[in-house]
Amino acid sequence: MTKDESNTIDEPSSATCQKEFGMIRSITRPKTEEEIDQLLEDLNRIFLIGCGTCVTLCRTGGEPEVRAMKERLARKGKMITGSVILPVACDDLTETALKEYGPQMEQAEGLLILTCAFGVQTAARQVSKPVIPALDTLFIGKESGLGQFDEICTQCGDCILGLTGGICPVTSCHKGLVNGPCGGTNNGKCEIDSQKDCAWTLIYRRLEAQGQLHLMRRFQGLRNYQSEPKPGKFFVPQ
Repeated sequence: MTKDESNTIDEPSSATCQKEFGMIRSITRPKTEEEIDQLLEDLNRIFLIGCGTCVTLCRTGGEPEVRAMKERLARKGKMITGSVILPVACDDLTETALKEYGPQMEQAEGLLILTCAFGVQTAARQVSKPVIPALDTLFIGKESGLGQFDEICTQCGDCILGLTGGICPVTSCHKGLVNGPCGGTNNGKCEIDSQKDCAWTLIYRRLEAQGQLHLMRRFQGLRNYQSEPKPGKFFVPQ
């Protein structure tokens, strides 16, 4: 990583994205300009941070997006003290990478972070400056096609995949029903989104093919949405 004007890594090509289909990503979307302007209202000198993994593939925080943000903020009279695209903003190497840009960050009044929430929190632990997220983190998703990401797990802490053929109704059903299907399913499609397969129809067909339809008759009680107190914590058994 060099301190040239771009401070970037190469954006993945289509071939790279094709090879990485199926990988798990943090899915993000940009905050509105109005919200970012409010968050930066009292900050005039800004250092920008992007990421070379998830947000680069989502096109929300890679080199083009960081460059566009620099230009937009400059038009609004903000001074950009520098920028960097970290290879992986949420890993332990972030501290080492950011030290290289210490002088530029020291000149800034705040850091605008174009990464997922994991990257924002990682950066916040390494610097004393205010950190401002430029993106909203939506969900943990799997890339199912070029530019298409599908949520696969809400990390609820109460997994029932063993009873539903490996298809998660909490995530895949628009209503999050753990006893389904509802009365609105129509020809295997969801009543909320007619282009979407009904999760419980998929579960039925999967269990039928596995000879386990009896699991459909097992009633799931009320879910405990606080099965894992916040913030989550786990210790590996010794």
